[in-house]
Amino acid sequence: MDYTFHWRPVIRRLPELLDAGLTTMEVAVLAMLIGIVLGLMLAFVRMSGIRSVTWLATAWIEIARNTPALLQLFFFGFGLGAYGIHLSPYLIVVCALSFNNAGYLAETFRGGFQAVPDTQIKAARSLGMTFSQTYARIVIPQVMRIVYHPMTNQMVWSVLMSSLGMLVGFRELSGETQFMASKTFRIFEFFAVTAIIYYVIVKLILGGSKLIAWKFFRHGAD
Repeated sequence: MDYTFHWRPVIRRLPELLDAGLTTMEVAVLAMLIGIVLGLMLAFVRMSGIRSVTWLATAWIEIARNTPALLQLFFFGFGLGAYGIHLSPYLIVVCALSFNNAGYLAETFRGGFQAVPDTQIKAARSLGMTFSQTYARIVIPQVMRIVYHPMTNQMVWSVLMSSLGMLVGFRELSGETQFMASKTFRIFEFFAVTAIIYYVIVKLILGGSKLIAWKFFRHGAD
């Protein structure tokens, strides 16, 4: 093996890589928040049984879950461009990840709501609780416990899939790494450090999720 490792260029650019890592987190969190809102809407629409709108939610979920995330990214990046709608690389990634997250989270939320027995809702209403009180005090806390870990996995997915943004010119962690590696020709060194940064980000997410779960859900497990 004749390859000679040079880590100094990577060390010099480490602050820029870390800044790009923060950009990755920013995009992933924003797309996750939007995905949660849209996912809840899709779940409610699909559970409503109203055929005139159910098909739209079903189509969204099927496309998001059964087509490559890369294809979805290219749709927002180049597909919309064919119709004169040109988005910045930042918005392309946010829109694609939000679309994908919403499709997966919609089914997660639907499963969570369906896991709560109808008898609990009927019992709450018979005790005089309003519809909103029933959902706020009885249904939502149980649903959140059920969907919490799948949501954590989706957040990890959002972080890792944001790396596709480099293909539309977005300078998140992978995009910044590719840019620096192409300038210094230290391909292995830059991507090795980037892999470590991704690993640390994911471990922080998982560690934070465990801490939150311990704080809010520990009593229910006792």
